[in-house]
Amino acid sequence: MRRSTFTDQPVTYGAVGGTQAPDLLYYPPKGYRPLIREARLGSGEERFQAAAASLMTWGVQRGSGIKVTDAREGTGVQYEGVIFNPDGSPAKLQEHRQSEAVFAEDGSPYIVNGMTAVLKIPFWPIHVSAPVRVVYVIDEQNRVGFAYGTLHGHPESGEEAFIVEQRDDGSVWLVVRALGRPANGFYRATYPILRLVQRHYTNKYMRSLLPARAA
Repeated sequence: MRRSTFTDQPVTYGAVGGTQAPDLLYYPPKGYRPLIREARLGSGEERFQAAAASLMTWGVQRGSGIKVTDAREGTGVQYEGVIFNPDGSPAKLQEHRQSEAVFAEDGSPYIVNGMTAVLKIPFWPIHVSAPVRVVYVIDEQNRVGFAYGTLHGHPESGEEAFIVEQRDDGSVWLVVRALGRPANGFYRATYPILRLVQRHYTNKYMRSLLPARAA
């Protein structure tokens, strides 16, 4: 797949931004399986800032043993996320980091809306390639994160969101929200295996930003 065409590809599902819906578990897009998981990472402003910086430089993926390759800002249409009202109706466009690049202390660039990458997921003796596009970025005082949607060639069709938030009691949490289904007939036929792999990596996601892991 040539990079010049890869960065212009659309995502392979229609419910872009659907992982922001408050009722995701109860009313997912038809045919898609929803998922919401949370893990406490600690407490305090320092823990929040450290976890957010790691998250926004692919820390969840890399901490789970996934290689992030071919990361590019993208040259095609950049999707804007949607904020949802309590009743599930769309409220307004989500604001994004668009005007200037943001970098972590080690110089790693932050994930930005519209970025594309190919995730190389270990699957026994091989690595499965999973192309994705970042479809929205969250940049709030106590809540930072992003979501990516699947591109052609990904085993699944859908969206995953990764959010670090500091709650009113000072505790810091990683929240993973996802909706997905097999991308084609081959992956539908092997869905039980695909589900086991998904569960394995979701469990690794939840441990990826823990302080002991970061050390």
